[in-house]
Amino acid sequence: MTEAVAVRALGSPRDGDFEAGLGLLAALTSRLTSEFALRTFLNADLDRTLATAVGWSGHPDEHVRRLASEGTRPRLPWAKQVPALKQRHDATLPILDALYRDDVEYVRRSVANHLNDVSRLAPDLAVATAARWSARPEPTTPRLVRHAMRTLVKAADPGALALLGFPPAADVTVSGPYLAETSVGLGGELAFELVVANKGTQDANLVIDYVVHHRKANGTLAPKVFKLTTRVLAPGQQLTLSRRHSFRPISTRRYYPGEHAIEVQVNGVRSGTASFDLG
Repeated sequence: MTEAVAVRALGSPRDGDFEAGLGLLAALTSRLTSEFALRTFLNADLDRTLATAVGWSGHPDEHVRRLASEGTRPRLPWAKQVPALKQRHDATLPILDALYRDDVEYVRRSVANHLNDVSRLAPDLAVATAARWSARPEPTTPRLVRHAMRTLVKAADPGALALLGFPPAADVTVSGPYLAETSVGLGGELAFELVVANKGTQDANLVIDYVVHHRKANGTLAPKVFKLTTRVLAPGQQLTLSRRHSFRPISTRRYYPGEHAIEVQVNGVRSGTASFDLG
């Protein structure tokens, strides 16, 4: 239905049907969701569509406000791409600035995902935007910013880590990972353990992840970061963590037999590589 609206509005010779089509998408979005159809308008006339979306950010209907953010995401999953949004990284910031303090979690979640999209294209811009919001926060802002920075945290971006309070931990030591076994069958699990210790004289605010280096078809290794935990370690405190990582076949990843590796990442710094065979 919404795609039909887009095709009809853009195929009309009457200029006013462009805005009329957008208006109908706003009316339909709470019933059918219009985020995918909006992409057709964005590709036809980016500035004209964004101007309307900025207006939607003040709409009384939360579904319309979310449409303003969700429909204009640079990397909206399962939707047609809008190349211009990937080139003009700051084009949607007026929408996000208007909505990051929205009263509705449903809307704020979209804003966080939108800024996460921006972070994949323009990391410095995303960090600067999140820092600006953090300087004028609502009680909900820290959670939104953490969700928006998740990709940059996994990528060990120093700006994102510092913004979230995870600077380099010079006095923290990592032992491990210690593997329960060095060979894992396809569909099995890799059990491992690691020890993190704070040797300093101040509390250490830590985001602890682990990285699995998967073997690709051409024999090279590709890293994938997985979340472990976020902790504060007091001076002299030691933390032992254990995890079982599954190699059960999934639709989004194909496993290849051979040597793989795993390592620990603390506040963006990697250490402690251990190898194992998958097959």
